[in-house]
Amino acid sequence: MYTVSSLKSELNERGWRLTPQRETILQIFQNLPKGQHLSAEDLHNLLLDDGEAISLSTIYRNLKLMSRMGILRELELAEGHKHYEINQPSPYHHHHLICVRCNKTIEFKNDSILKTGAKTAQKEGYHLLDCQLTIHAICPECQRSLLPV
Repeated sequence: MYTVSSLKSELNERGWRLTPQRETILQIFQNLPKGQHLSAEDLHNLLLDDGEAISLSTIYRNLKLMSRMGILRELELAEGHKHYEINQPSPYHHHHLICVRCNKTIEFKNDSILKTGAKTAQKEGYHLLDCQLTIHAICPECQRSLLPV
């Protein structure tokens, strides 16, 4: 898992610096309860509630940067906008099953998906940052509501 010092050194290697905003964003994602995802707007509101004055455009830029670095996972959930979570190492790696009607999201583990992704990346000479499967479906409750009465 990323620490402030590992983030700082990776940013420095790429010619960037660790800003107070980047450190704050990392700390928020590190402290999120397991299974919680934040959109840029959710993060912005959380920061405003904590008295942090970080603009929404700064949040978007940093979320995109931290996703490209592999620190955060960018998720396409059913709400129509991106959500983010900390990119956990292998034992905590998970995927998402999402109901497209009610947006209920279930996290599940499947090591074979990660192994296949890692093997494919290695074979092609890529450095794997993330491997995720998102399944869009209709949950049992929504299926029942679709049945004729």
